[in-house]
Amino acid sequence: MLKLEAILGLATERDIAETLHHLEHHGQVEYLTLSQADTQRHRLRALTDRGTECAIVLPRHQHLSNGAVLLLEEDRAVVVRMLETQWLVLQPRDAEAALELGYFAGNMHWKVDFDGERLRVAVQGPVETYLERLAHLMQDGRVSRVAD
Repeated sequence: MLKLEAILGLATERDIAETLHHLEHHGQVEYLTLSQADTQRHRLRALTDRGTECAIVLPRHQHLSNGAVLLLEEDRAVVVRMLETQWLVLQPRDAEAALELGYFAGNMHWKVDFDGERLRVAVQGPVETYLERLAHLMQDGRVSRVAD
C-alpha cells in the first residue's frame, strides 16, 4: 500500500505540469478519481486507475482538489481527479485571438475540449489560477469567460 501524507502541489503549477507531461508520455501517471465528498476528507483509502492501493493521510490544513499531486517521483506520479470535471469556457474575440489562446493553452499543457468557437479548459485546481494566467488575453477583451 502506498502511503500519501501531503499534497505536493497542483498539476497546473509550471514545474509540476512539465514533469507530469513527461511522465504522462511514458505512462507513469496514476490517477485517483474521487468524489466531491471524498475531497473533504483528510484520511481515506482509494485505488488508482492502475489498481495501486493508496492510504491518504493529510494534515488538517491541506485539502484535496482536482489536480492535487500526492506523489511526484522520477518515474511515477499520483494525481487526484474529480469524478465530474469542472470546465472553464473561453470565447476568443476573433480568429487571431483563437490562435493565440490555443497556442497559450498548449504551452501550458492544459487539457482542453473544443466546443465550436469556444475552448473548454479542464480545471485542475483553483479556477483563479487559470484566470490569472489568462489575464493578458482577457484584459483587452481578446478572450472572455462564458458560462458553461
